[in-house]
Amino acid sequence: MAQLYFYYSAMNAGKSTSLLQSSYNYNERGMQTLIFTAEIDNRFALGRVSSRIGLSAEALLFSPSTNMAEIIKRENSAQKVHCVLIDECQFLTKEQVEQLCDIVDNCDIPVLCYGLRTDFAGELFAGSQYLLAWADKLVELKTVCYCGRKANKVLRVGSDGIPVYEGAQVDIGGNEKYISVCRKHYSDAIEQAKLMKVGTIPKKAIHFN
Repeated sequence: MAQLYFYYSAMNAGKSTSLLQSSYNYNERGMQTLIFTAEIDNRFALGRVSSRIGLSAEALLFSPSTNMAEIIKRENSAQKVHCVLIDECQFLTKEQVEQLCDIVDNCDIPVLCYGLRTDFAGELFAGSQYLLAWADKLVELKTVCYCGRKANKVLRVGSDGIPVYEGAQVDIGGNEKYISVCRKHYSDAIEQAKLMKVGTIPKKAIHFN
């Protein structure tokens, strides 16, 4: 029986690599997969999921207006789809997560979603919120802070090397903008940034090593 999976982590935990490996495993057995990635994430070639270790695969793009169920059902009618894989699933809307639940429950197609749980301010993304609430299986993909502890927070860093704790939830970027850290070093960095803002301590880049 198909299930809805949510694989979540901080940045640089190998989410895209894990997605591509899962797709490869299906394809190797002659099974068809359907991969989606967020249109808003334009760091790499549009219409591809790419990992930091060089793997990549073609993908359909989704935006907040995309009807996921309609596309999956159409593709499944043309050629049997054995698994749907969603990259950057934090950008899904509540309605799209509901559509994926419909695909699992009524089309019996497993759906594997990969993404961030929280943003730079420690708040849930909409897609992650509803996947946490409705997914059949929750799987944490772990990465580590520079101190060796589990990294469960994501810092957004400005071009000056100072952590950012206010602003829009979505600001696309990679290692130049986001750093995965443990809760302690997240709190320490944000506290230093706040002290710099009010002039209590001099402004200077924070080094994470």
